[in-house]
Amino acid sequence: MEFETDAQKQCFEKIGPLAKEIFGDFAMISDERPVVVVAVGSAVAHVAIYPWGDDDTSICTRAYVVMDVELTADLMRYLLSENNTMRFGAFGVDRDGDVFFEHSIVGSTCDREELKSSVMAVISTADKADDEIVAKWGGRRAADAMGQAGE
Repeated sequence: MEFETDAQKQCFEKIGPLAKEIFGDFAMISDERPVVVVAVGSAVAHVAIYPWGDDDTSICTRAYVVMDVELTADLMRYLLSENNTMRFGAFGVDRDGDVFFEHSIVGSTCDREELKSSVMAVISTADKADDEIVAKWGGRRAADAMGQAGE
């Protein structure tokens, strides 16, 4: 695996084993890029380590929620209103119009509890929101669209 900075390598070497310790068999460490995948229920979270300058990193946990959904004004209003209630993370929409939920933390100061809280916030929100969004606005749960449903 190739890293962009030493800080990214050090953070990944810390976060990978920590994620396995916290999430056990639900966590899979990538051999190709600095990412840990955590799959629980219908949520699949990607915990990615990105360089932040030369000497730090950000840990971004993202779970896709719904794909193939029409981005109506009502759905967008719902996502923005939900963001207002979130303690950790926010909904977003990528270039393809897919809805995701993500949260980022600082790599150099991340400890076990912060990593667990961040990942669980993303997983639990995505796992709950996917059913609500599909029921009201259509589309497909991301885990179903990707063939990764864990239920």
